[in-house]
Amino acid sequence: MAKWRHGLKGWLTSRLKLPADAVMDLPRITMVGQLHIYIENHQGVLKFSNEEVRLLLKQGQLLIKGKDFMLKTILPEEILLEGKIEHVSYLERPEDM
Repeated sequence: MAKWRHGLKGWLTSRLKLPADAVMDLPRITMVGQLHIYIENHQGVLKFSNEEVRLLLKQGQLLIKGKDFMLKTILPEEILLEGKIEHVSYLERPEDM
């Protein structure tokens, strides 16, 4: 059922020219060099330290590593992080979850 729903959302996105991040519950990530990262459509902060931030996403997690992190803005579905960003990776949720 989930694969069918994902296919339908993909079809809607391509045919109706709707933004994929809104239709498919995907995060929108905007980086400015290594200084700022702005993430929309997250579902919560799992971990925060000076060197690592882990955010919960609908389909997994977003891991951000670096130095001297500071949260400039945090809203229910948006976050603005400043510091020296060295690594950003997406961790997929296992299929059986």
